[in-house]
Amino acid sequence: MAPSAPSPAQVAQQARARTPIEVTGAQSLVLSLEAMDVDTVFGIPGGAILPAYDPLLDSVKVRHILVRHEQGAGHAAEGYAAATGRVGVCMATSGPGATNLVTPLADAHMDSVPIVAITGQVSSAAIGTDAFQEADIRGITMPITKHNYLVTTADDIPRVIAEAFHIAATGRPGPVLVDISKDALQARTTFSWPPRIELPGYRPVTRPHSKQIREAARLIAEAERPVLYVGGGVIRARASDELRRFVELSQIPVVTTLMARGALPDSHPLHLGMPGMHGSVSAVTGLQKSDLIIALGARFDDRVTGQLKSFAPEAKVIHADIDPAEISKNRKADVPIVGDCKAVIADLIEAVDADNDAGRGGDYTEWRERVAGWKSLFPVGYTEPEEASLAPQYVIERLSAIAGPDAVYVAGVGQHQMWAAQFVQYERPNAWLNSGGLGTMGYAVPAAMGAQVGEPGRTVWAIDGDGCFQMTNQELATCVINNIPIKVAVINNSSLGMVRQWQTLFYNERYSNTDLHTSVGSRVPDFVKLAEAYGCAGLRCERPEDVDATIRAAMEVTDRPVVVDFVVHRDAMVWPMVAAGVSNDLIQVARDTAPQWDREESEAIEQSTDADHDGVPSGSHRN
Repeated sequence: MAPSAPSPAQVAQQARARTPIEVTGAQSLVLSLEAMDVDTVFGIPGGAILPAYDPLLDSVKVRHILVRHEQGAGHAAEGYAAATGRVGVCMATSGPGATNLVTPLADAHMDSVPIVAITGQVSSAAIGTDAFQEADIRGITMPITKHNYLVTTADDIPRVIAEAFHIAATGRPGPVLVDISKDALQARTTFSWPPRIELPGYRPVTRPHSKQIREAARLIAEAERPVLYVGGGVIRARASDELRRFVELSQIPVVTTLMARGALPDSHPLHLGMPGMHGSVSAVTGLQKSDLIIALGARFDDRVTGQLKSFAPEAKVIHADIDPAEISKNRKADVPIVGDCKAVIADLIEAVDADNDAGRGGDYTEWRERVAGWKSLFPVGYTEPEEASLAPQYVIERLSAIAGPDAVYVAGVGQHQMWAAQFVQYERPNAWLNSGGLGTMGYAVPAAMGAQVGEPGRTVWAIDGDGCFQMTNQELATCVINNIPIKVAVINNSSLGMVRQWQTLFYNERYSNTDLHTSVGSRVPDFVKLAEAYGCAGLRCERPEDVDATIRAAMEVTDRPVVVDFVVHRDAMVWPMVAAGVSNDLIQVARDTAPQWDREESEAIEQSTDADHDGVPSGSHRN
């Protein structure tokens, strides 16, 4: 009888000494994860991946968290990665297990989140035969992963795992899929570490070209109305400290996109807020009226630019990004800079500092005063509901004040996401997690779970909508069983709120299929009872005077998850707003109300422009 294989813990000790040892492919996989310092894997077992789950049971380094749906595993890996800056890991079986990871993989791809997804595949001899639970997950995910692998030989497992983590974490971060056939997991192999990585075509440029830095510094010195347009690449590059030093050196106003909230503290006097469809007037208009945009790790996406041809018409563009494919993709760059944002900003600091010392620095005093005036005149705010109901913006304002800047805030997509971006005070990077590019309903709860695992010492709040919450709230069971005490604030307006807002503004208040019946007329489901059924603490708040006490009560619960049902005014809208496809010049601060820039005595005028380009002026009703 053959001797039993050593446990991963035993082999890991030998692996550190690089001593080759005979193991199964599955054991080689677990040992490779241990060698990559993976401490957590989110997943669900199934037939094709089952060989890997057996040695995983013996690992003393890797904690496996059994989720309730593979989508939850993928978003949890994203949340872990976004909160910690490390690579998140998820695991699923073949066929439907793997296809359930498609949404989080696409989400991670859009938002540059480093995760490695490991999937089981049917045995190599059965691939292509439409075997039970077979899916070409490599083919399916090729457009939405940074790279992916199909492994059919056990000997390749250590090399592929090492390469996958390297690709996911370097250059522009992103998701990597590793699909491993069942027979490769079962076969015998020799494990040794480290493997030889072979990536001849993968050489991301991280250091910017000095000539481009000098040219950027020249444009910065010559500009009169510059704006720093900061995107999520600054967060991913961990370049927030460099950004702050550059802002204080250059004294250039800053906007931070939805993905970059916290890259510069909101309290910084040069911070104009968030640009885009629901950005602040000062941020949107600052970009629009600038003569130089310094884009750092941003991609000029449609939600920021509005109508692209009318975006910042007088501005030259310095565009720095680690992904050369992003530069000049949407807006032509006058000075393209390929490189890691941390290195780019460090070099810009040196160049601009030298210009200042030589008396060649720019003077933006008048411009700073002008944008500061916009910031003062048009702060992001809201109108209290006329009837005695709860404003969702107030809930989020108080949540921010009570939980504070050290907490992690995670949102799904929709109105609650925009309010969380607007009304939480972000003072540090990685405090704000959301589904920005893909806009995934159901992101918040599992991503918060992953963030809490990665940051166990922080308070983690999922700010979710009543629609989004029902997509993935089964992961509350995962949180209860695994002692992951996230807190969930359900902004319950009994509707698919953002869709309802568009129906109000652009579809003559015809509310087709947006009523969720979660608080108006019925409670289907009752979120408090649902929370309690899962073993969570369940609270409800319906009055403004109860908000602080309810949040404090939730903060005091630390031994299990908490769900708070905040029943809010259903017709509250997100403002400011630039309707899709129109110029940012047409920003509205409230319904049918736009800023007036030509007359100092008037703060706003009626907006009669056809905001949604349907031939009907805003404020008119279709018959």
